[in-house]
Amino acid sequence: MNLAILAVLCGLFGLAIGSFLNVVIYRVPRGLSVLRPRSACPTCDTPIAERDNIPLLSWVLLRGRCRHCSSPISPRYPAVELACGLGFAVVALKLGTSWALPAYCLAVAGLLALAVIDAELLRLPTPIVWSTTALVVVGLTAASALEPNWRALWVAAACAAGWFVVFFAIHALSPRLIGFGDVRLAPLLGFSLGWLSVWTAVAGFFLANVVGLLLTLGLMALGRASRSTRVPYGVFLALGWALAFCANPALAHFFERLFSPGGS
Repeated sequence: MNLAILAVLCGLFGLAIGSFLNVVIYRVPRGLSVLRPRSACPTCDTPIAERDNIPLLSWVLLRGRCRHCSSPISPRYPAVELACGLGFAVVALKLGTSWALPAYCLAVAGLLALAVIDAELLRLPTPIVWSTTALVVVGLTAASALEPNWRALWVAAACAAGWFVVFFAIHALSPRLIGFGDVRLAPLLGFSLGWLSVWTAVAGFFLANVVGLLLTLGLMALGRASRSTRVPYGVFLALGWALAFCANPALAHFFERLFSPGGS
């Protein structure tokens, strides 16, 4: 299949998944079912009609307001849909028709939902972390069998274990620095990046911490955070993962040259 067509199709599918992610982002942290009842306006409680549930387009046509009560609809909804659509398209452009494509789309969807929840509530819901991890592991295991590429699977497992050990140690030494939700998330990040290469996993870890440090220092400089302010570290992890994935393999080669013996 033509790569551009594949990216468009994945992007459109991502828009639809992004619409579902909005339901997940709102309901899962509140302990509600993501299947029932139907989505409704949070102000007037009127169920959303099918014609008003088209990703991106409905929000634009409704001018960001409920059809029935004219209450504002948060721009977060189309933003999540757009981010998911673009994320799926980028994954398609990077991987093409690889059997790993579904697994990485699932990783994008899960990390996007977790990042938004963490930014809003400073939480990484365990059900989303575990379900995303399980689906990505199953997807990449299937890809390893179909390609076949068993070495990538063993490297991924080793990177997942490495990320978990490092994050667990950081949490044990300083629980205020990162929460245990970040520790639970670490294996997903290490596994999915490690399947690409061990150096991609190293790059992702480095970028997550650099992004976190720079954003935190920026917030402190603007007076919007202090040394004691809790920060959504899950957002930084997701951003680091995304940067490492998008810059692969060039960034992985850079880290390999930087840290390998005799590298320059």
